[in-house]
Amino acid sequence: MVVTRFAPSPTGYLHIGGLRTALFSYLWARRHEGKFLLRIEDTDKARNSKEAAEAIVNAFHWLGLEHDGEILYQSQRDEIYAKYINQLLEEGKAYKCYMSKEELAELRETQTANKERTKYDGKYRDFTGTPPEDIEPVIRIKAPLSGEIIVHDGVKGDIVFRAEDILDDFVIARADGSPTYNFVVAVDDYLMGVTEVIRGDDHLSNTPKQIIIYEALGFDMPNFHHVPMIHNSEGKKLSKRDGATDVMAYKEMGYTPEALLNFLVRLGWSHGDQEIFSMDEMKELFDPKNINKSASIYNTEKLDWLNSHYIKNTPNSELAKLLEQYGLLLTSHDKKEILLDALKERAKTLKEMAALVYEIISTPTYYEQTAVEKAFKGNALEILNIFGTKVSAAKELHLPSDYHHLMQEVVDEMGIGFGKIGQPLRVALLGKMSGPGLDSVMAIIGRDETMLRIANAIAKHS
Repeated sequence: MVVTRFAPSPTGYLHIGGLRTALFSYLWARRHEGKFLLRIEDTDKARNSKEAAEAIVNAFHWLGLEHDGEILYQSQRDEIYAKYINQLLEEGKAYKCYMSKEELAELRETQTANKERTKYDGKYRDFTGTPPEDIEPVIRIKAPLSGEIIVHDGVKGDIVFRAEDILDDFVIARADGSPTYNFVVAVDDYLMGVTEVIRGDDHLSNTPKQIIIYEALGFDMPNFHHVPMIHNSEGKKLSKRDGATDVMAYKEMGYTPEALLNFLVRLGWSHGDQEIFSMDEMKELFDPKNINKSASIYNTEKLDWLNSHYIKNTPNSELAKLLEQYGLLLTSHDKKEILLDALKERAKTLKEMAALVYEIISTPTYYEQTAVEKAFKGNALEILNIFGTKVSAAKELHLPSDYHHLMQEVVDEMGIGFGKIGQPLRVALLGKMSGPGLDSVMAIIGRDETMLRIANAIAKHS
């Protein structure tokens, strides 16, 4: 069975790069009808945040990335880690190191001065004497001093590390007894039955250390897949300004879960020339072997394009519910269908759509000066007045076509171009020159509101 995991540290929000890793792990597990597990790596008690852990779970809920089983919290597993640390001590594969912080700092200064790689020198590796009484020891693992460590990576291929270039007897437990990151990761991945580790390639340097821990404990190793990072348009590390922000901020900005996930799956993975993927298609087609070996580029325009696609293809009943987060209650609006149909083609985000809705349903209190100067020329107010009279006298006005017919009557009777009525009418109804079709706007706001807005504009600009 394929078992994957996502293991964030709750020291801040879930960012876009972490979400992509979670998505890749989720899809690979689901493709094989396996398990996708969630582990919160909260052993750093000084930096952990309960709110951050909750935010990660909330983000998963919003996106529909359901995990299997209960969430595992590393902070609740100290006894388990202590057991395996003691096992390594008893087997002579780890040892207590009594080097003081001052000694270690002095060693590193000397190595730096000699232009050597800074590393622990193994002073207590085979120590048999009497330990210092005033030093609480750390626990170090006996790492290989020479030879090669090969990472068989599903994305990058085989990666060879020389032990003497990257390793020393690294710490697996601090002086207070708390285990270190690489140790708990290896132990938990094994105990959780993880078979595939999909993570960012910023973790690649940790992998040789974790392999050493796996081997020392006699654990079966998972398959590793290190995913290249996401860069901005300049090829640099993604910053908050570029989009590396809280995943839930994307909800506030008006992106749909479907668009965000579709966008992320295409950041570094492809299936032919296909751009639009449903969740079912992602589950069926995703394979980490098809992840690009180079960094992917974050493109806001691509995200906006995808989001507009999903908005256009979302049923109006669902759109109305999504817009509720912006204070819009359209579920009982009798012109909801006309309203949403008029705006689907114009909005890139739900937030933008909500703003457009407010522009339509709110009576203008301000008229853009440049729009007024362009629209209210010549006999524009006369044309508006004639049209308002026709609206007042009409018997049936419900559909956009009803209002369009009245506009056409004015054009025909006065022998004018459509723009002569369209421009002043648009400014009267919306306070500006842009917006959806006028016939749809009038059908949405209704006869009385249409007459009110025309009267207001005439009074204001007479």
